[in-house]
Amino acid sequence: MEEKKTWDKVNQWENELVLLREIIQKTELVETHKWGGEVYTVNNKNVLGIGGFKNYFVIWFWNGVFLKDDAKVLVNANEGVTKGLRQWRFTSAKELNEKLILHYINEAIANEKAGLSIKPEKKEAMKCDFFEDALQKDKTLKAALEKFTPGKQKEFWEFMATAKQEKTKVTRLEKIRPMIMDHIGLNDKYRK
Repeated sequence: MEEKKTWDKVNQWENELVLLREIIQKTELVETHKWGGEVYTVNNKNVLGIGGFKNYFVIWFWNGVFLKDDAKVLVNANEGVTKGLRQWRFTSAKELNEKLILHYINEAIANEKAGLSIKPEKKEAMKCDFFEDALQKDKTLKAALEKFTPGKQKEFWEFMATAKQEKTKVTRLEKIRPMIMDHIGLNDKYRK
């Protein structure tokens, strides 16, 4: 049986997280466990999660950017990086206003059902002249690379493009050439 885990970095918010969980359980959200902690979903879409940090415990909303936030309680935990996620931070159980929390949760559920979400931006594959030259010189290698999915091709391109020194590029090409020829993706060993 899978052990349930609460995402609590410092293990000091156990009682507070239990209270948050009890409030969340009054909604239609389904509790799941992802990334080592509790995530709550509707229609298999992430809506919110809870967790504890050194100085506070939180409820985070995956698409919190769409919440009205009339009470001005939400923060962007990683300004400039996080686009949709918003956190509501608490420092004690006394701050837990069940009615207000349920209002935010129900709005988040409605937003998810309405399809409001930030779509990830598609990034162009990185370019690498060294790799491009190697592929032009070795048509067999190029043909083998083209048999991979676009995502796996992109991994090889980024692996090569992030090498700064010429000797590193040479070493990396020597590493990936047999992988490409044997149709083994760069990160296949990490995939199930």
